[in-house]
Amino acid sequence: MTAHLNLTGRVAVVTGASRGIGYFLARELAAAGAHVVAVARTIGGLEELDDEIKAEKALTGKGEATLVPLDLNDGPGVDRLGGAIHERWGKLDILVANAGILGVIAPIGHVEAKVFDRVIATNVTATWRLIRSVDPLLRLSDAGRAIVLSSGAAHSARAFWGPYAASKAAVEAMARSWADETKNLPLRINSVNPGATRTAMRALAMPGEDPQTLPHPSEIAKKIAPLASPTLTETGMIFDAASERFISYRMPE
Repeated sequence: MTAHLNLTGRVAVVTGASRGIGYFLARELAAAGAHVVAVARTIGGLEELDDEIKAEKALTGKGEATLVPLDLNDGPGVDRLGGAIHERWGKLDILVANAGILGVIAPIGHVEAKVFDRVIATNVTATWRLIRSVDPLLRLSDAGRAIVLSSGAAHSARAFWGPYAASKAAVEAMARSWADETKNLPLRINSVNPGATRTAMRALAMPGEDPQTLPHPSEIAKKIAPLASPTLTETGMIFDAASERFISYRMPE
């Protein structure tokens, strides 16, 4: 688990926590002492995560989880999530907005309207609604941290990746705007480009690729977890997990 990261007494929401990067990020944050509010649609994956966190706590005494089976396209459910966190903890310290879908790899003119709409609804609208739900709670923390998962596709805009690339570009711009709004607060907000990772989404996008040539999501999670640290100073940046560097894409006004 991530060394030297101390999140004791801090509350973290992780979406898409039932598998992939979200699953291992939830484990990293819990191992560092956080109480993780794990959000996902897949109950089985959440229960497996809970078992892992409990096993780790039995060894180290650190970490707890609250499981929230929730489809982020359930707007009222996302709204209630913020209220429930406020009622129980009175604040939120960490948000990991990780949940997202690929959609389809196809020429932009061949993408069905319902597929495009679902990608935007899941990757953009649901993320905005999540931010709106927890922004007041993050402002109540002494060191609020938001980690928004983006993708290199937002900048490469490769052929056939139109809907996904557009959704990640939108999420990244939204995170940067949010960071600019809160730059004078203790809240730090950064996007992450995790890079090519051995996940189910990557396998769907690149069916001919050997997954063993890619880093495991647990490796990527270890690199991302420090963005939750109360000592982090960067905000409004893109964290490139492959190089472990912060990158600024801000253009002159």
